[in-house]
Amino acid sequence: MNFKSLKQLIAYGICGVLTTIINIFAYWLARKFDVSIASSTTIAWLVAVLFAYWSNRKFVFESTNTSLIAIFFEAVYFFMCRIATGLLDIAIMYVFADLLGCHEVITKAVSNIIVIIVNYVASKLFIFKEGKK
Repeated sequence: MNFKSLKQLIAYGICGVLTTIINIFAYWLARKFDVSIASSTTIAWLVAVLFAYWSNRKFVFESTNTSLIAIFFEAVYFFMCRIATGLLDIAIMYVFADLLGCHEVITKAVSNIIVIIVNYVASKLFIFKEGKK
């Protein structure tokens, strides 16, 4: 592993922790305004993904795209990936915890690891691909 890859992984981890904190804070804030649990969760997810896109674009993958159309598609692909991995998380939980009766907290931990890896690889290879304009 070279220095650039290590730096990228560390930045990805830091941005992930900050994204989680923002998600929890946005949820808490929405609930303080008496927004329903489902709506608060949706708002928190949206705010967190917006922050994750910005921080991953700027600090992790250092995207050099400057045209509005390129940035638009970058953001769309990022959101599509996050929706897909959210569905993957739900599917893993359903199959392993609900259907097969695996320990749900262990399953959730493993699912989160898989989702983090898939999000990182998709971002690196497809969304913020170097040299893509």
